[in-house]
Amino acid sequence: MQFLHLDTSFSPFGKSIAFKSFLFNGGEPHIKITENDLEEEIMITHRIQSFNDLGMLLIATDALRRMGIKKIQVYIPYFPGARQDRVMVAGEALSVKVYANLINAQNYDKVFIFDPHSEVTPAVIENVAVIQNYEFVKKCLELLEEEVVLISPDGGALKKIYKVAAYLGGIEVIECSKKRDVKTGKLSGFKVYENHLKGKHCVIVDDICDGGGTFLGLAKALKEKGATAMSLIVSHGIFSKGTEELKETFDHVFTTNSFKDIDTVHQIKL
Repeated sequence: MQFLHLDTSFSPFGKSIAFKSFLFNGGEPHIKITENDLEEEIMITHRIQSFNDLGMLLIATDALRRMGIKKIQVYIPYFPGARQDRVMVAGEALSVKVYANLINAQNYDKVFIFDPHSEVTPAVIENVAVIQNYEFVKKCLELLEEEVVLISPDGGALKKIYKVAAYLGGIEVIECSKKRDVKTGKLSGFKVYENHLKGKHCVIVDDICDGGGTFLGLAKALKEKGATAMSLIVSHGIFSKGTEELKETFDHVFTTNSFKDIDTVHQIKL
């Protein structure tokens, strides 16, 4: 199998097939694959942050098809629109389904995604293969080199975090919850369902860190319960508001390079 790494800064599986890409003056992405000696099966990898990134994936797929490649797999570690996996208020789009429909139309042999936000994403993607976050979390905890408890930030993360805990040999899990206004998106409160955390290193595990408000609010609630140390492990680090406040709050912040490269926190490459 050969690989076509559309993001030249993201090469998880070795050398890429040679290509040239650019944007036309109208903003449309374009690609020209310059390598002619191709194998029968190709895997395309890409980090998708916009519709233009998705467009590049689609036109690269078309280019390969026109070169006679019939077997194509894709590796999209951060699946776009995964957080928009339900319609909360009238007038919203089911964004994850929109992206999935475009991907499904390509008839890929396999679509690899990493630690999806919920069970909805793999349910709407055809020929999907989910890569769990278990090994990533394990690597992070090995770097901490001390006994920890895992923190579930909300009810949506519970099922996943208990599976992680079981994979790691039965690490203790502390359940938490939060309130969010579905119309404004604002958080209104956090609750930790454990009263005594003194002497505990609390490690929050979740899939996405965007602005970080959830984790900063939860960290305050954990400190009020006596947490001695706190770390944050997130699979997809967007960090739209930077990392300074997170680094001031947590002893350690871990993420992967699934969304972008970042050198201000500890990043484990996929």
